[in-house]
Amino acid sequence: MDELISANLNWGLICLTYTGAGILGNSSLFCLYNFSLLTMQVLRPIDLILSQLVLANNLVLFSKGIPQTMAAFGLKSFLDNIGCKFVFYLHRVARGVSLSTTCLLSGFQAIKLCPSISQGMELRFRFPKYIGFCCFLCWIFPLLLNIFIVMNVTHPRNSKNMSTEKTYRYCYSPIPETLLFSLHAVIFSFTDAMCLGLMVWTSGSMVFVLHKHKRRLQHIHSRRLSSKLSHEARATCTILILVSMFISFYCISSVLSFWITQTVNPSQWLLNFSILVSSGFPTFSSFVFLFSDIRVSRFCFACWTRKTNAPATVSGL
Repeated sequence: MDELISANLNWGLICLTYTGAGILGNSSLFCLYNFSLLTMQVLRPIDLILSQLVLANNLVLFSKGIPQTMAAFGLKSFLDNIGCKFVFYLHRVARGVSLSTTCLLSGFQAIKLCPSISQGMELRFRFPKYIGFCCFLCWIFPLLLNIFIVMNVTHPRNSKNMSTEKTYRYCYSPIPETLLFSLHAVIFSFTDAMCLGLMVWTSGSMVFVLHKHKRRLQHIHSRRLSSKLSHEARATCTILILVSMFISFYCISSVLSFWITQTVNPSQWLLNFSILVSSGFPTFSSFVFLFSDIRVSRFCFACWTRKTNAPATVSGL
């Protein structure tokens, strides 16, 4: 009994650290990307996409990581029927928004970088005007497609037949009929596969263009061209890392989810590892942005300069 309590405590601390780090990183980025609105500066089109991505990732951690952390510490009936429906619906919607926004971010950078995708300069200049509408669509489809979650998920106290329900530690979901489950699986599989396919295509195009530019720079020694391409290359490499990270976590999470659904009594380590993987992209992507965004380094440098110059100013007085 003591070993079980110790294991639950250790797992709860891991979930708390894991989720807390991701929420802190995404919240910092959200404030950074919206700082231009507060200071009345010109908002870059990509900042709107990045703000939506970190917001969706934060919602994933709030709706998945926090309840799982509370359940790991031994709390079981902390959500009522409405709470279970809301948490699961929010998680599914946030996951869908994160997927579509990552796809949008990859497509936006590909249009900026690849002339063959933008089909001339007109699309490259017109596309930023429609980013707000594209971000709106990223929310509409997940909100509509996941409505059935509200009807299925229920609180354990409202559960009538545990043998025909799937447990999620703090809530239950009735196992759907074969036809209904197949229809939902086809819809979600199609939308996910389409977004993942677009990510792979745009990422491959960006890699090809970067390789082509690198070979061209070996023959053309232009500082202006080199500086412009190096800036685009840094942004593109960051997005390629994010896309690769998202696809990796998504594939591993899908395999684990299928494994769990096909197992009668899945082991505790399998459930715990699946939870960590499903929250992997929202947590680690925030640190990719923090280490790659030049505004973060400028802000840290400004704070460090102000801190080091403060004693000298005081001594001068």
